[in-house]
Amino acid sequence: MIFVQETVGVDRVNGKVGYCKCNDKIKIALASVHNYEEPSISGKNGSGTVFFSNCNLNCIYCQNYEISQQGKGKEITIEELAQIFLDQQSKGVNNINLVTPTMYACQIIEAIKIAKSNGLNIPAIYNTNGYENVETIKKLNGYIDIYLPDLKYYSNELSLKYSKVDNYFKIATEAIQEMQKQVGTPVFNESGIIQKGVIIRHLVLPNHIQNSKHILKWIKDNMPKDTYISVMAQYFPTYKAKEDKLLNRKLTKREYKEIENYLYTLNLENGYIQELGEHEEEYVPDFN
Repeated sequence: MIFVQETVGVDRVNGKVGYCKCNDKIKIALASVHNYEEPSISGKNGSGTVFFSNCNLNCIYCQNYEISQQGKGKEITIEELAQIFLDQQSKGVNNINLVTPTMYACQIIEAIKIAKSNGLNIPAIYNTNGYENVETIKKLNGYIDIYLPDLKYYSNELSLKYSKVDNYFKIATEAIQEMQKQVGTPVFNESGIIQKGVIIRHLVLPNHIQNSKHILKWIKDNMPKDTYISVMAQYFPTYKAKEDKLLNRKLTKREYKEIENYLYTLNLENGYIQELGEHEEEYVPDFN
């Protein structure tokens, strides 16, 4: 069974697709060594990313829309996925980075079991948009070492407008608290590479500074003091956001500086900030 928060009662085993455009098969768009994650994830050796196709959100500004919304990719078996994990490890990467894995959580568990029985011994990262069924996260306990969830929206109005989902904040925060319960705050090795823990990501959107402040305040009030946060400035208008009057531009220095200052006001000291304009489109892999 596939546990996706946007539950629609679809018979995926017999080939039908649901809201996230998935059946019971695994579909991936790319497996590569990625060097543009947070320093504690990519390090010098890179992160062994596996980009899964399709998504349970429908973000109008998605930078990976070719795979999340248009479904570009190739269907593979659980055994093939396990071999991809092992192939990535053989390249010397720091971790296995599962990007947008939500729709394939149960298959991923089986692939990790197979890979571990064949020598996989580096951390597995669950790199998610945050819109997760808590029961799915509970099933991942013991298989995932690092959770890398987004916390996108405080306002339900924004989640409906920009990602076409309801109750995003409530659902995402419940999932994040379960992740924290499982793996705790980050633990790093002698090289500064994360081995276990949660890092919460938040992408600052232009014209939506209050949304970001509400997100940071919730983290301050509800998560451990030593929680790690990655406040990202890499937004650029792409996909349908080019036509949106509030999202059709990049973030300004003033906007990001305001969030950076607010972060310090809250005494949230662990985590990462970016130089405005850092890499931007370079973050987006070539899925061709």
